Amino acid sequence: MPTSRDLLSHLIAFDTVSRASNLALIEFVHDYLSGLGIDSELIYSDDRRKANLYARLGPAGAGGVMLSGHSDVVPVDGQAWTVPPFAMTEQDGKLYGRGTADMKGYIACVLAALPAFLAKPLRVPLHLAISYDEEVGCLGVRSLIEALEGRPERPSLCIIGEPTFMRPVLGHKGKLGMRCDVHGAACHSAYAPQGVNAIEYAAKLIGRLGEIAQRLAAKERHDSRFDPPYSTVQTGTISGGSALNIVPEHCRFDFEVRTLPADNAEQVAAELQAYATELVPQMNAVQPGTGIRFTPISAYPGLATANDSEAAKLLALISGSSDFGTVAFGTEGGLFDQAGIATVVCGPGSMDQGHKPDEFVSLEQLHQCDAMLARLAEWMQA
Repeated sequence: MPTSRDLLSHLIAFDTVSRASNLALIEFVHDYLSGLGIDSELIYSDDRRKANLYARLGPAGAGGVMLSGHSDVVPVDGQAWTVPPFAMTEQDGKLYGRGTADMKGYIACVLAALPAFLAKPLRVPLHLAISYDEEVGCLGVRSLIEALEGRPERPSLCIIGEPTFMRPVLGHKGKLGMRCDVHGAACHSAYAPQGVNAIEYAAKLIGRLGEIAQRLAAKERHDSRFDPPYSTVQTGTISGGSALNIVPEHCRFDFEVRTLPADNAEQVAAELQAYATELVPQMNAVQPGTGIRFTPISAYPGLATANDSEAAKLLALISGSSDFGTVAFGTEGGLFDQAGIATVVCGPGSMDQGHKPDEFVSLEQLHQCDAMLARLAEWMQA
């Protein structure tokens, strides 16, 4: 049977950047599972250009463990790669290629481990899930979770293999990304009071975001498990105006809120929107029809699995460590957790290498993940 390294070589060859289809990779996995006698189903996107894959093996009934990962990767455009991004290159015990760390390395380990799960009867079910469009807002997994909600044979816990350097992780922050469009009124800058300066009103809103960020950073709100230990707000992009002597009619900015699991990003958005409703009458007093519009970009909840939960105990057993941590990046874990599937995170590689040119995972990390999954198979067969 192919090793995790062999399978990773195949998976890296599929260009599954989020803007592209992932169907070729999903069909490869579907055929691989079929060769092992495992049935799987595809849950397609509305345009049928992408699909989640779901499979289940073992005894009938609810419960069991889900192994979950996403198939999409971030773009390589504009990055200075020294090796081909979509062909695996091995150098000095490291495997290079887009997605080696985030997170096709984990998927390869899961696929390579399946013969061990099939070797003896399982006492609880094993579920497999591969999703699409995680990198652009955890989009694809939502339809997979929706499909599972109406089924009696749902998993009770989930292990997501995002790159944690094989450290067991129980939590991460949630995220809300939003876009704000300010529609003002243009005029010659010599008569600036007759116009509605969209950039200036956008600046007022961004200033309010800064005030909110300062409140969230107050020491009494800290959670030392996270780095930084508080919820953050930041404006990432802004554009507006056309010439210095024209009062700008339009301004757009995107902002994000990354919240501790105990905080609510929607409350931040609601406060900013409430402030915007105070500004709009001032704008309309100068020029009717001006206004401010907010559009959600992406959102996913945080994750905070209890240290003494069954999911945490199992992860400690199979990873060999109860030194639980958190990660700064988000995962699909919060969505699974909201659906009643207790979730933990542990996978090969490091996000220090993810999203960068010459992304890599070490062979040693793959071997550690192989060993963790072998211990899980033994536990499920005991």
